[in-house]
Amino acid sequence: MAMSDFSVRSAEERRFKTPRAVFALLVREISTTYGRSPGGYFWAIMEPVLGIGLLTVVFSLVMRSPPIGVNFQIYYATGMLPFLYYRDLEQKIQSSIRFSRALLYYPSVTYMDSLIARLIFSSMTQIMIGYLIIGAIIMIWETRASITPGYVMSAVSATIVLGVGVGALNCYLTSVAPLWQQAWSVINRPLLIVSGVIFLHDDIPEPWKTYLEWNPLVHIIGQMRRGFYPNYQGDYVSMVYPFLFGLICLVIGLILLNRFNRDILNSL
Repeated sequence: MAMSDFSVRSAEERRFKTPRAVFALLVREISTTYGRSPGGYFWAIMEPVLGIGLLTVVFSLVMRSPPIGVNFQIYYATGMLPFLYYRDLEQKIQSSIRFSRALLYYPSVTYMDSLIARLIFSSMTQIMIGYLIIGAIIMIWETRASITPGYVMSAVSATIVLGVGVGALNCYLTSVAPLWQQAWSVINRPLLIVSGVIFLHDDIPEPWKTYLEWNPLVHIIGQMRRGFYPNYQGDYVSMVYPFLFGLICLVIGLILLNRFNRDILNSL
């Protein structure tokens, strides 16, 4: 009877090991990232607010109206918010093993726990920020935007898949080839310009327009804008592409991390 009770307890412990580890890592993530800095979440909110504000001021001086719609703030918000969500999620997943390395030496904590915790943390933060900023813009200004939830949700979902996928692959690459982190940083510098955040993709001349469509973020941002502007066609948008791109990166990244995560941990 005692042996049976021990087996039941062991099974229950194994069953709840991952949720407990993820919750512990999530609490650590929140306290480390925002709990120790003055203002905490205030600075996370101010980054997109300042970015949207700067773009609004600069382009409202040279343009009467944004490329679509009548409000500069909502136009740049629909581009800036998914871009920042992707960037934050990709960076957090990429550095997940390095960030949680002290806890990953315990058998009850795995690299997947760290990835899941950072996914939840980034998503909670960025979705909250997006909700607050979009809500404030709609309340303060006349945007004439009409939200289509299906388009918005598909754009958010694709952002998650792409961010996690690219982040997981880069988590392996930056661990085994440190120079890749510097190369990746250089590659990402023009990303804000070439992803359709500032300029409407439809207005870019050929052949550059077709070339830029290889960037999955172009499709995500186009889909997000379709979710706020019912009259915006966005014929170039293909949501299959960012989902497929992200899933391929995720599968490759997880295979490599599953095989080499202990080697990576010991080398840090």
